[in-house]
Amino acid sequence: MFSFFERKRYLADYLHGLVDIHNHILPGIDDGAKTVDESIALLDGFAEFGATNFICTPHIMHNHYDNTPKSIEDAYKQLTFELKRKGLSDFNIDCAAEHMIDDNFENVLEYQKVMPLRTEYLLIEMSYLQPSFNFDAAVEQIAKHKYFPILAHPERYMYYHGKYGKYPSMKSNGILFQLNLLSLSSESYGSEVHKIAEKLLKDDLIDFVGTDVHNIRQLGLLKEIKVSKKTLNRLLPIIENTIQTFY
Repeated sequence: MFSFFERKRYLADYLHGLVDIHNHILPGIDDGAKTVDESIALLDGFAEFGATNFICTPHIMHNHYDNTPKSIEDAYKQLTFELKRKGLSDFNIDCAAEHMIDDNFENVLEYQKVMPLRTEYLLIEMSYLQPSFNFDAAVEQIAKHKYFPILAHPERYMYYHGKYGKYPSMKSNGILFQLNLLSLSSESYGSEVHKIAEKLLKDDLIDFVGTDVHNIRQLGLLKEIKVSKKTLNRLLPIIENTIQTFY
């Protein structure tokens, strides 16, 4: 007999082997983990469902988190040293950054202060309040520097929710989209973000996934997310593409 109550599946059961390309695990340099112990607690929590591969992406954000390759690499060395000291050898960790498209971004790019993912991809973001006034010019400059731009969490920019055509327009300009897995429920960012996340998946506009986990609370929310079979079937090839591209 047909049932309207489809059994949903825990998302975490399908994240074994994921390369998490967006997270705030590095200690003490942005709004993510504050200490090495917090970083390791997050890593241990991810390992519970088989996620042990990470590209850590702290913010580079002018006048908020003025990180540089040196500050990021120092935090990375601090974490990896402590993992080695504790004999925690199961984690594969690299570092990059999440770059805010702000009034200083093009200087960061021009003076080679960016931190790409695997040498050729640049993770970028905008303010949640309004689009970056220089976004199109920044994307053009990113391409000129031979990087592929990946827009972090497009579903979270609520000013585009009522202008949905902006999403395929950005895609046609060569911008790749990274979905936050936390957006696949209403608990983290609200029902409107969840709705757009599902629509972007349905419309085949998502290229990669990441967790964007900052803390233990968010990791707990990630572990509780349940998705429909339809959503899962759309998501699994994107998870695989993320692994194949960034492993």
